Amino acid sequence: MPLLNSVATPYAEALIQVAEARKETDTVAEQAKAVLAVLHSSPELQVALASPLLEPEAKKAALAKIFNDQVTPSVQNLLKLLADRQRLPMLDAVMVRFLELYRELRHITLAKVTSATPLSDEQQAELNQKVQAISGAKAVEFDLVVDPSLIGGFIVSMGSQVIDASLSGQVRRLGLALAQVG
Repeated sequence: MPLLNSVATPYAEALIQVAEARKETDTVAEQAKAVLAVLHSSPELQVALASPLLEPEAKKAALAKIFNDQVTPSVQNLLKLLADRQRLPMLDAVMVRFLELYRELRHITLAKVTSATPLSDEQQAELNQKVQAISGAKAVEFDLVVDPSLIGGFIVSMGSQVIDASLSGQVRRLGLALAQVG
């Protein structure tokens, strides 16, 4: 386990325990995704949270302005705790680890889907059924990425399992097969 994950895990576990006790785990999971979206869309915020020059109180005030109306007291308390302990640079890792624990708890498989073009709702629903059947999970959560270099089709990654149904993958496999013949 990488060092960052070993430090992030206790915070994530504590958050999931508190959320479960308050019966708000699903809500906190959605809020964790929203916090990650804000962090990923604002490199300036990440730099500010990591800055040793800013006092914890200033960081807490900034986080309160950004998130207080949008997150539960459980998440607010986590943000304050991370600020007090100078651990805000790990907020991203804590939220990612929380979501991993949440998915384990709810038997949700995370599937990274890379497609040549954005998938329609109908395609996502069909893919959801197939991934559920393959993984045996109760539910599937998608991390959708568009990569035009695939030419067509998609690639699904679930942990160590990869399903390559892309046109570029088929061309590559055809090229390997022809190289073995010749």
